[in-house]
Amino acid sequence: MDDFWVFGYGSLMWNPGFVFSESRQALLAGYRRALCVRSYVHRGTPERPGLVLGLDQGGSCRGMAFRVEASDRDGVIDYLRERELVTSIYIERRVPIRLDTGKKVTALTYVIDRRHEQYAGALDPRHAADTVLAATGKSGPNEAYVRNTVEHLRSIGIRDHRLERVIAEMGKPAQAGS
Repeated sequence: MDDFWVFGYGSLMWNPGFVFSESRQALLAGYRRALCVRSYVHRGTPERPGLVLGLDQGGSCRGMAFRVEASDRDGVIDYLRERELVTSIYIERRVPIRLDTGKKVTALTYVIDRRHEQYAGALDPRHAADTVLAATGKSGPNEAYVRNTVEHLRSIGIRDHRLERVIAEMGKPAQAGS
């Protein structure tokens, strides 16, 4: 059986929650990491939604690829579906990625559904920062999620300039009317 790979772009990168036999940095073309998903439970509420990551169309995304043994494949897929497909904002896809070795493989990942009500679209950094600062859900403050994400990305040598701009805006006073 061919290698089975999973591509992670957010918390899955440092907290995969499944058994894997190898991990490599990887590049996914055609999608970008974005704070484009409204969170009504874990990082916000229906009254004050937070923002969490999704893979949105366009650009590219550096993340982590995890190789899963054939014997673990079905269990990993079941786990990922339970973790990622809770509200149907994400769509399961098999996508081509390039590992940091240069090898091209196909990986399972989850991209956002732009038609879903939780899709926030492309927000400017100020709007995203104001939304993040105002939201807290059952998993804690939305601000902690964004800062933690950037810290983890940096720790493995990945810079996400869009997320870093949001953090820079979070350090500035909120704009009137936000």
